[in-house]
Amino acid sequence: MHRLIGTLTLSMLLLGLSGCSYLFYPRASDYATQAKGASVVETMINLTHMMEASANKAKGGKGVDTAFDDFHNQLHALLDSYGDVTKEQAKTPAYDLAVTHKKELTAIFWRLWKFKDDQPQRDQHLDLSIAELKELRDTLKTIN
Repeated sequence: MHRLIGTLTLSMLLLGLSGCSYLFYPRASDYATQAKGASVVETMINLTHMMEASANKAKGGKGVDTAFDDFHNQLHALLDSYGDVTKEQAKTPAYDLAVTHKKELTAIFWRLWKFKDDQPQRDQHLDLSIAELKELRDTLKTIN
């Protein structure tokens, strides 16, 4: 019994430290690959374009439909890409602003998830996400 508890604890620790996003959102890595640019920042900009298109497709839907699931996986790919910026880029004020946009996108998505079955709140949160993605994209362009 003691060995089983130790094994489970170690497994949970490894999952937590390894960034289990791709374990729970395996398509996120596919979107990161599709959006691959010459630099991490370009990849992030490409992901914001992909997310905007998915958000527009998700409007009028209900629940976790295909467009909503795509948007969700693309969000995880974007969030994961923040860890890949260079140290020099991470020290810029523009990157600090990009981190603020990341937090805002995450907060908006939590509300979107809550209202994924309810119209018009779902569409309102998708519109809010699109506006935040545009601001993030403008910020990322200044880093690049």
